[in-house]
Amino acid sequence: MAKKRPDPEIEAAREKAAQMKAEIGTELPPLKAGDTPSDEPVPAAAAPEKEPKHSKLPYEKRKALYGYGFIALWMVGTLLFFLIPLVTSLYYSFCDVQVNPGSLDTKWVGLQKYSDVLTVDPNYTDYLGDMLLETLWKTPLVLIFSLFIAVILNQKFKGRVLARAIFFLPVIIATGPVYRIINGDMSSTGNTGAAQFSTMFSTDLIGELMNFLGIYGLSDNMGTVISTVADNIFGIVWSSGIQILLFLAALQNIPPSAREAAQMEGATAWEYFWKITFPYVSPFILANLIFTVIDSFTSPMNSVMNRILDMKNDWKFGEASAMAWIYFIIVLAAIGLVTAIVNKFIYYEVD
Repeated sequence: MAKKRPDPEIEAAREKAAQMKAEIGTELPPLKAGDTPSDEPVPAAAAPEKEPKHSKLPYEKRKALYGYGFIALWMVGTLLFFLIPLVTSLYYSFCDVQVNPGSLDTKWVGLQKYSDVLTVDPNYTDYLGDMLLETLWKTPLVLIFSLFIAVILNQKFKGRVLARAIFFLPVIIATGPVYRIINGDMSSTGNTGAAQFSTMFSTDLIGELMNFLGIYGLSDNMGTVISTVADNIFGIVWSSGIQILLFLAALQNIPPSAREAAQMEGATAWEYFWKITFPYVSPFILANLIFTVIDSFTSPMNSVMNRILDMKNDWKFGEASAMAWIYFIIVLAAIGLVTAIVNKFIYYEVD
């Protein structure tokens, strides 16, 4: 059987369709015998819609970057105004620093400045001993007073908000000059006429009360202790604002069910305090203890801090830096020791 020869017109149409397909990427319907290809342009196929672009970073990493962005300014400030001066002061403590016009010359002397501070300086070691002794007796009194006042302020009575504000007010106005005036230190404030104001807070009421009650014959040491505590009553109250606030927060976290259970069991107020209140506030006792120790070591009336500032003002940067680092190590050791001891008696509630 003879093969049928292809129609030349159909072949030409097929070639033209293949050419158009290659140009526009669209397949045309097959041509049949007698069809003629159209010369009208074939519309191009619609481009596929592009998917919206998404960040390649996971959501958690983006949140972390936002956080770093918010604290970036704080990190720059910490680096420039804390870490660099800290390292610089450590370096100065091992050097003999000489202030010359237009320059600050340093000469490495090792531990000589530390030795001079501890053995040659006539006041530094005495100031350290006095500061440690004052912190030792003052810190427990501040904590006891703060917890006592917090328990009272946690009760419902008229004027409770005003009473809370009064006890927290010293935190707002307790600046260095105000504190010095109250303690009778007029020389550094320029308020030479304010001595009468300071006497309101330094009267010998305890001594007069003991004489009125007929309490005589106390030893000199006991009398000194009582007089010291009595003279610092206002200072203790003045230093208790933050601690009272923290203890109040702890007391308000005690669940009402604990009080109801204690009442059903017939517990007295004394038993309720030691069995329920004290365990619940014990974590805040540790926090307040650390805060009180640091606050005592950095008080505006701190003789050690004033000695360091005096050395700095005399351009003795090496000695001042050595004093500051010795003091820092002592404070750090005291906080570590207190935390290690008290942490054994802290009750932590576990869900």
